[in-house]
Formats: sequence, structure tokens, C-alpha cells
Amino acid sequence: MSDPYASLIADARSFFAALSRNNNRDWWQEHKDGYDTKLKVPALALLDEMCAPLAEITGEAITPKLFRPHRDVRFSKDKTPYNTHLHMMWAVKGGARQDPVFFFGIAPDYVTVGAGTMGFDKPVLEDWRKFVDLDGARVAGIIAGVAAHGYAPRAPDLKRVPPAFAADHPQGELLKYKGFVMSGDMPRKGAVHSDLRAAFTQLWPLNDLLLSIAAA
Repeated sequence: MSDPYASLIADARSFFAALSRNNNRDWWQEHKDGYDTKLKVPALALLDEMCAPLAEITGEAITPKLFRPHRDVRFSKDKTPYNTHLHMMWAVKGGARQDPVFFFGIAPDYVTVGAGTMGFDKPVLEDWRKFVDLDGARVAGIIAGVAAHGYAPRAPDLKRVPPAFAADHPQGELLKYKGFVMSGDMPRKGAVHSDLRAAFTQLWPLNDLLLSIAAA
């Protein structure tokens, strides 16, 4: 199978490795055309191409997004102006109160895929905790099934189980999360778009769970 995105990963890693050594406006302006032609154009095409397979996997409408290269430095001690990664996202528009997402990221030191909700809105967080409290074995089972494919959750947001629940709750670790995302290295077996489809199929049970919780 031909791969129209065959050079995207290598081009992105090379570009952002150079940017990380020259993270300033002058360098960016000099190399912006390369970003636009070698990275932005194929990334936008990939975002659009993945919408149909993701709609087939999820049964829902999909909204893609390419994250901008410019960093928001207003509240950061790090004032370097540009991100040194290429991040793409597909939101699952299932009519829930909060949309889970799939994502794909390329940087000099990673090529990663993932899924989930970065931070739950307050009502969704409350329902996440209810689900974990009342049906924790099923939630843990879904997460374990996704983890079996090589994806891992990020570290919990809290150090302790929230005070509304017993400190020795059987699903205490899950109750420490205020959002839930799982990610891992993208499998590199074939064309980029087919590898993404395979990875997102493996990750879908997590987003299906989050969609049901956010729809409650």
C-alpha cells in the first residue's frame, strides 16, 4: 500500500529537532515555508483522511484539529515561542457533555498515539467517580484491555483518594484521576494512516467508556 504520509514522521522529527536548538522568531521565519509545505499540508490532509475511518470505528461524527505551532507563554516561565512537536487531535462528537478525543503526536523523541479526556468538566468528573465507585470492576477491565495493547494511563492527578470515598477503596487509584488519558508508541507496521486506524481501534473502548460516562 502506498503511503502519502511516508515522510511526515521523519520530516517532523528533523524539523523540530532543529527548532529545539533554534527556538526563536528569526529561525522560524526563515524556515516557516518548510513547516507549511512538509508538515502542515500533509498533517491537515491526514486529519481529514482519518475522519471517515474514525466515524466508522465510533459511529459518531468526528472533528479534527491541528494544534498551532505557537506556544501560549503568558503564564509560563518558559518563554520560548514555538512548540517543538506536531500534535493532531480528533474529537468524538457523540452529543455528550464532553467529547473524548484521539490524538497523534510527533516530536524528536516520540511518535505517540492516545485517547481520552485530558480534564473532566466538574459534572463529568462527578459521574466518573460514580461509575468507578459503583461499577469499578468494569471500568478497570476496559482500561486493562486497552493496556494489553501497550497503552498506559498518565499518572493520577491526586495523591490521595478523594475524601468522599474510603482510602482503601478497591478502585482508589482510578478515583485519583480528574481526567483520563492513555497513550503509547504508535505501532509502525505499514502506512501511517493504516497504523493510526489500527491504534485507534485498540484505543476506542476507552473513549467509548468516557463517552458513556459523559452522556449519563
